[in-house]
Amino acid sequence: MSTSILRTADAWWVATPSGAAKVDTRATTTGQLLADRQAIAAAAASTATVPTGSLTLHSPVTAPCRLVAQMTNFASHVEEAGMNPAAVPLTFFRKSSGSISGPHDEVIRPAHVRLLDYEVEIGLVIGREMPVGTAVTAGDLHHYVAGLVVTNDISARDLQLPKTQFYESKSYPTFTPVGPALVLLDADELKRFSDLRLRLWVNGELRQDMTVADMIYQPLQALQALTRFQRLDAGDLLLTGTPVGTALSAPPKPIEILASLLPPAIKWKLFFDRQAKNPRYLQDGDVIEAGVATDDGAIDLGTQRTVVRHAR
Repeated sequence: MSTSILRTADAWWVATPSGAAKVDTRATTTGQLLADRQAIAAAAASTATVPTGSLTLHSPVTAPCRLVAQMTNFASHVEEAGMNPAAVPLTFFRKSSGSISGPHDEVIRPAHVRLLDYEVEIGLVIGREMPVGTAVTAGDLHHYVAGLVVTNDISARDLQLPKTQFYESKSYPTFTPVGPALVLLDADELKRFSDLRLRLWVNGELRQDMTVADMIYQPLQALQALTRFQRLDAGDLLLTGTPVGTALSAPPKPIEILASLLPPAIKWKLFFDRQAKNPRYLQDGDVIEAGVATDDGAIDLGTQRTVVRHAR
């Protein structure tokens, strides 16, 4: 049975049917908390609770940690970008864990960024040490993936695309809202990963809505590839990609072909002038809601709500 972990400024909590029960632990990081399963179990059984709505929630994944993400990992998103899902390799990029923010914190758009985009994603929270060379199998995946979180991979597209690198464009403070809960899953629940549905709304308009069945490389494949070269530890976070529906749109094929004949500076100017007319990019005051759950509600990671603010 899943256990939903919440975090406030000075405490950890377990969400129960009657409210939130405080975890009696000295843990200050997600990794330390995951090692204190006895304290989590005691809180889950406690009747001493407070209203969950009275808590000011922080990200249940603490920084610093390793924050890794899979690139173009949903078939619908790949097709939207004008590519062939069958030809897309399993690739990763890093984000700064300084970009992690809470599930209700404001998303701050830097003053020099014009095109701010959203990407609802499922985050895998690592549950134990995974040195380089760790062999992960379907049978022991649940030993390494402690639980799941809702994440939003906020992206500055006008920095990302012409520089052909992701680190800066996705690493500004508040560019990775996480939570509201870290949902710990058992082996049987983790087997339902493909049943999870990702949804994202902007100002009440549903922009993204897709199940994990659309995912190209599942967690087992991702961790098998990642641990060939990257150490992971308890509390680290792996983002698993986003489905169709982001603001970024690929140009029609004829325009793309013509643009390829132009000098890079002119090509990118034309592309971004066209993108600037797209009203789907995030604006000051926009309200983003992102949630992940199975359609039957058996597994529910919760819904985060953040508001976009422009830096002055």
